[in-house]
Amino acid sequence: MPHAIFVETDIDGHGQVGAYAAELPGCAVFAATDEEATGAMPRRVSRFTAWLRVSGEPQPDFVGDNWYEVERAVATDGRRAVFTLDELPPSDTEFASWMRWMELAREELADALDAGDPSSAADLLDAIERQDVTFVRDLGGGAPELRPDPVDRLYAARDALTDALAAAGPYQ
Repeated sequence: MPHAIFVETDIDGHGQVGAYAAELPGCAVFAATDEEATGAMPRRVSRFTAWLRVSGEPQPDFVGDNWYEVERAVATDGRRAVFTLDELPPSDTEFASWMRWMELAREELADALDAGDPSSAADLLDAIERQDVTFVRDLGGGAPELRPDPVDRLYAARDALTDALAAAGPYQ
């Protein structure tokens, strides 16, 4: 059974490519080429659905590993690409699931930061924070208060994004 992949090109202005599993928001592969990104999708989907299962979340079963590109878009003007599927609002159930998945991922990140040295990941934390704040603004939310500590900024951005998504609901 075939499964759809969306491909986003030039994400970082240096040619990086993202491949996204259409049926699993948040399930993505990033690589130097589209071939590498799409080729890694079956393994990524397996890991993603295993993570959902371990986290107690229902997850779809995927028969076969026939993943193929259905749409390609480029990031432009500093904004991420938009695909036709993005124009369709999710159901309330899908939206609630995706909000839980985002929170699970953020809690896992928080646990890793607590167990390690967050300063070694400061650049990555800043990138996540910038992305979250961009989404908050796109959704009409207020940017969080700036804080000196990268982990505190990350948490503030996460809270602002969660609030903005909840306020927007699935039909924004």
